[in-house]
Amino acid sequence: MDLFIRWSVLIVLTAYAPVSSAQDFPRKAVRVIAPFAPGGATDLLARLVGQKLSERWGQSVLIDNRTGAGGHIGAEIAARSPPDGYTLLVAGAPHAIGVSLYRKLGYDLAKDLAPISNLATYPSAIVVHPSLPVKSVKDLIALARVRPGQLNFGSAGSGSPNHLALELFKTMAKVSMVHVPYKGGSGQMIGDLLAGQVQLASMGLPPAMPHIKAGKLRVVAITGAKRSPLLPDAPTVGEAGLPGFDVTSWYGMFGPAALPRELVTKVNADIVAILAAPDMKERLAGSGADPAPTTPEDFARLVRDEIAKWSKVVAESGAKID
Repeated sequence: MDLFIRWSVLIVLTAYAPVSSAQDFPRKAVRVIAPFAPGGATDLLARLVGQKLSERWGQSVLIDNRTGAGGHIGAEIAARSPPDGYTLLVAGAPHAIGVSLYRKLGYDLAKDLAPISNLATYPSAIVVHPSLPVKSVKDLIALARVRPGQLNFGSAGSGSPNHLALELFKTMAKVSMVHVPYKGGSGQMIGDLLAGQVQLASMGLPPAMPHIKAGKLRVVAITGAKRSPLLPDAPTVGEAGLPGFDVTSWYGMFGPAALPRELVTKVNADIVAILAAPDMKERLAGSGADPAPTTPEDFARLVRDEIAKWSKVVAESGAKID
C-alpha cells in the first residue's frame, strides 16, 4: 500500500510539474536573442520588451545580439537551444522571407521555433525624389508604363523587405522597374535617393520622416493595410490603386519548438499585458512601431501566411542569396 501511495503521489506531481514550472518561471536570467545589430529596430524592440519583462518577472532579461546571415544565425541558435523558456528570440519578416530566399538554412522557421506572440509592426512608405513627376500610386504606375525599365528603386539589399515590397508592387501593377541593391545597408541608399541617383524606394517611416518633413522626399503611399498616424493624409497603396497590397514589417517572440505549452501561454500573457500599457504604446510609437500582440495560434498563422506570400514574390523577382 505504501508503495502504491508513493507511486500515486509521484504520478500526480509529474502531471502538475509543467504547470508549476510555468507558474514559477523564470527562476533565473532569461536570454532574448536579437539577431540583428545593436541600434536597429529589432534590437530596440527586444530591449523595450525585455526591460518590461524583467520588471514583471523580477529576473534579468539579457539581450544577446547574434548577427549574421540576415538574422538567421541568431534564429538557428534559438532553435537549437533547450526548450526551457530561458532562451527566446525576436524574429520577423526577414526570417519569413529567408525561407525561400536562402538555398539552405540550418533551421526551419515553421517547425523548429514556437511562435509565442507578435510584438509590433512597422509601417513603411513608397517615397520618391521630388524631381520625379509622381504624386500618387496611379501616377507612379502610369509613369512606369510609359518608361518601362527606366525607373530605378533602391533598397538595403536583395531580398530585404523593402526590396520585395516594390517587387510585389511591380507584379501587381504589371510594370517594369530596375532594382538597385546596396550592400552597405540603408545609409548609402538614402544618400543616393536624396541625391536623385535612384528615384524611389520603400522605406521605414522613422528614417524617412525627417526627409519627408524637409521636402527632400515625397510620399506616394503607405505600404501597409492601414494608414499611419505619422502620415494620416497619406493613403495606403491598396486605397490608392492596388487593392489587396499589404506589406508591413513585423517582429515577434519565439522559443524553441518543444517549448511546453504552459510556458508559451505564460510568456504570451505577459507580453500581451506589457504591450497594452500606455507607456509602452507611447515608447513604441516614438520608434515608429505599432504594438500588435496576438495569441500563439494567430501568430503561427501569420508566420505561415508570410512564408507563403513571400515565397511567391521571391520566385517572381528572382531574388536569391547563396
